[in-house]
Amino acid sequence: MTILKKAILALVVAGSMNSLVAQNAKEAGLEAITEQAVKGQLEFLASDWTEGRATGTRGAYMAADYIASIFKIYGLEPGGDEAYTNVSRAERMSGKRPERYRSFYQSFSLVEHEPGEVQKLSLVKTGKNSRQEISFGYETDFSVNAGDAGVNIEAPIVFAGYGYKDDEAGYDDFKGIDTEGKILVCLSGYPGHNDTTSAAFKKIGDKSRWQLYREKRDMIAESGAAAMIEISLEYDRMDYWADNVPFRYNSDTYEGDKPRSSFYETSLSNPGEKIGDGMVMVMVSKRAANTILDKAGIDAEAFEKEVKESLKPASKEVKGITMQLESSVKSKVVRVRNVVGVLPGKDTTEIIVIGGHYDHLGKHDGWIWNGADDNASGTVGVMTIAKAMLASGEKPEKTIVFCAWTGEEKGLLGSEYFADHPWNDAEMILNLNYDMISRDNLDDTLGVKCSMTYTEAYPVLQELAEQHNDEYGLGLDISFRAQEKPRGGSDHTPFANKDVPIFYFMAGFPPEYHSTNDHVEKVNFDKMTKIIKLGYLNVFELAKGKVQSAVGSGQFAVGSGQ
Repeated sequence: MTILKKAILALVVAGSMNSLVAQNAKEAGLEAITEQAVKGQLEFLASDWTEGRATGTRGAYMAADYIASIFKIYGLEPGGDEAYTNVSRAERMSGKRPERYRSFYQSFSLVEHEPGEVQKLSLVKTGKNSRQEISFGYETDFSVNAGDAGVNIEAPIVFAGYGYKDDEAGYDDFKGIDTEGKILVCLSGYPGHNDTTSAAFKKIGDKSRWQLYREKRDMIAESGAAAMIEISLEYDRMDYWADNVPFRYNSDTYEGDKPRSSFYETSLSNPGEKIGDGMVMVMVSKRAANTILDKAGIDAEAFEKEVKESLKPASKEVKGITMQLESSVKSKVVRVRNVVGVLPGKDTTEIIVIGGHYDHLGKHDGWIWNGADDNASGTVGVMTIAKAMLASGEKPEKTIVFCAWTGEEKGLLGSEYFADHPWNDAEMILNLNYDMISRDNLDDTLGVKCSMTYTEAYPVLQELAEQHNDEYGLGLDISFRAQEKPRGGSDHTPFANKDVPIFYFMAGFPPEYHSTNDHVEKVNFDKMTKIIKLGYLNVFELAKGKVQSAVGSGQFAVGSGQ
């Protein structure tokens, strides 16, 4: 054999060995993802001990401590704030000083707020020879979802359709109108929301109540409006403000003489750079809505009928009418924590962020919202992928940051804070979000359906998921949803807003969503474990090399190491 042939053979053998080692590492990590490990973590995280994990509560602090301990057991490095050891007075006197270390907690402050004692709303119409003012009664004809500070506003009104925009559907209620400092009058819902056969619904699709609320709140805030008055054509909000009940409050989970306290009585928000950055949203009764629409000369029913087929906005500024709003706020500061663990790669300047929110709705009047699916399941997914990556024994090219978010249920607050303050100010090149990965839709009789939303400019994300699902016999029936900039009511949104590519798994939307019946015994552990395996397999490959160039070009071969 010639020297040249020996050299070529040596290169081939070395390449094969490297490929085999990488494959063995990948398989070793995959074997660490077991249904037993998934169950063990979920059963505690969604237990009564964590009291529903409401943001800033004792249960949330306990859950965060548990997640941090799991990160430490699996071998992640702490990626939170710097902290100092405690030193007693006697130790200080002997010369010992506190030592600085890094914790697993990214701590930050939120403002908790609710409406105060002063709530006033009135409509002022100015004519040639008169000025008419109509005052509405609080919780008779209007209620307020307060911002983080009291306001006293008098401003012109603008009819802004639904107060909604969808770039992919080519719809924008804010286009061509001046909304800065104005009070927007908007209809609830979105084009075609009440007609699944309409052209608008077919383009925009179905949206959950909470997803829509968050999207519209952010859109209206971005428009520069001073406040928003929401009008419902379908039901009368006055019915919700009744001060008496004929017999008893009665539901699937509660029966009693007094109304049960609600998770939604207070709001939380990031403080922002300035006081008053929050959006004030006002809901009105049907008779108040009719008064406003009549005085403004707006035919809302005709608009709704027309727009669901034409997708053409009809926003306009209303002349001769102003609204006056005075709303006081009761507030306090709440200290909260994300949990952050790090698997350093060979490159620590670029990071892949794997996250899921650990908060849920908490404990009220003795009832606990355990949130096994929403989202103890996603949090366990994050922890278990960390377990697998460490078990593989292979150092990734890119650093992987594992995060458990707080404050998702209050408006994506924890993920938003991290996106603004990433670990070591590193460049975020990819985000995997797990939210509700353990249940089945009612039509999922085989228990194998799930969805994967991803940034459409990165087709390799779907290609990898399809290949791994087939190659490893996972048997998942995946609905792929490619979007230009995926947004919505989950923690991928703050990353997508910063143009970070994302992929986001969800297993189903069960009837127990946001109820006290979201318990561990309802979980489909087989499907949940398979979704975690799929996320791990994808991340293992994506963490190998230059994610942005490989993903952006769509040229990424599984196992290539490129």
